[in-house]
Amino acid sequence: MTELSFQLYSARNYPSLEEFLGKLAALGYTQVEGFGGLYGNVADATTLAGNLKKHGLTIPTGHFGPAQVQDTDTTVKTAEILGIKRIYCPHIGAEGRSEDESKWLELAEFLAKAAETYTKEGYGFGWHNHDFEFKPTTSGRTPMEIILETAPKIEWEADVAWIVRGKADPIAWFEKYGDRISAVHVKDIAPAGENTDEDGWADVGYGTLGWDNLINQVKSKTKAQYFVAEHDKPSDPERFATRSIATAKKWK
Repeated sequence: MTELSFQLYSARNYPSLEEFLGKLAALGYTQVEGFGGLYGNVADATTLAGNLKKHGLTIPTGHFGPAQVQDTDTTVKTAEILGIKRIYCPHIGAEGRSEDESKWLELAEFLAKAAETYTKEGYGFGWHNHDFEFKPTTSGRTPMEIILETAPKIEWEADVAWIVRGKADPIAWFEKYGDRISAVHVKDIAPAGENTDEDGWADVGYGTLGWDNLINQVKSKTKAQYFVAEHDKPSDPERFATRSIATAKKWK
């Protein structure tokens, strides 16, 4: 079985995170991935660490927003408390994007410097994509190319479904940059017109991406060590967690 982690952002609206962690453990999850809102300070991180330990869960990867990445001391302390091994910067707001290359170059240079800092501290550091990184800039280069080429030492957590929504071919990107991909988001897209209340996302194995085959492509063409189930807007996070790990249990 492919060990499936769970991005806790998918359960952000569940009434009790501690209760949900227990449900994840009961389903067979052993890993989760964090997001910035969970550990706004050291106290939050300490509480989360205790709840994870209680349910036998680890958190090897975590998302930290640009402002958190810039606050090196707090982020390193948070990662130490939680046992996070890889730090991924997950998103940049519209104000940080541009039609030309300028804002993307600024972001890439910021990420390159951050990678130097966190690598020295013993952490892997990378970028997590959405769809907008695959829309060509006025030069013709995509933001994703600019990021990976301008910051050659950062890793990439590839969100495969967002690549597809960006009208790009994930396999082509695996083939070109697979040695940079240290984790993937295992996410699925509903057939056109379905799951509109969930922004068109689907539980893993219940959408259009064909994960039973795609997971083999990920494993053969990338260096991914972590496979993180995510649904950006599940109406029922417990259903999503249950169905997704059942799908993953069929994989080698």
